[in-house]
Amino acid sequence: MSLTGGNRNDVTQLLPLLDKIPAVAGRVGRPRRRSDALLADRGYDHDKYRRLLWQRGIRPVIAERGQPHGSGLGIFRYVVERTISWLHGFRRLRIRWERRDDIHEAFLGLAVCLITHRHVQRLC
Repeated sequence: MSLTGGNRNDVTQLLPLLDKIPAVAGRVGRPRRRSDALLADRGYDHDKYRRLLWQRGIRPVIAERGQPHGSGLGIFRYVVERTISWLHGFRRLRIRWERRDDIHEAFLGLAVCLITHRHVQRLC
């Protein structure tokens, strides 16, 4: 994971993010290094990025600008929005006060552990 400033455009970090996806274990054989498809909102709707994704063998599923809502992507994006909302429940993560990246990432790791612990407690 790499931290960037809050004033950076998300689409500029798309390709570095795809490069950092770890191998996914599961089925027998060589582990997968890339996903089948990328789901994104209208902020990523540009032919350049669609073309780059196709070149990497990733099918872009990107909502188009100017089109009405109802593409069905919201069902999958809700998981991401909900997770970010849970992380914003921790005041230290809502606004980044730490200057050092390693401290911020440590608080992020602690928050993920606490969120996971809460969900496991509900199952027991």
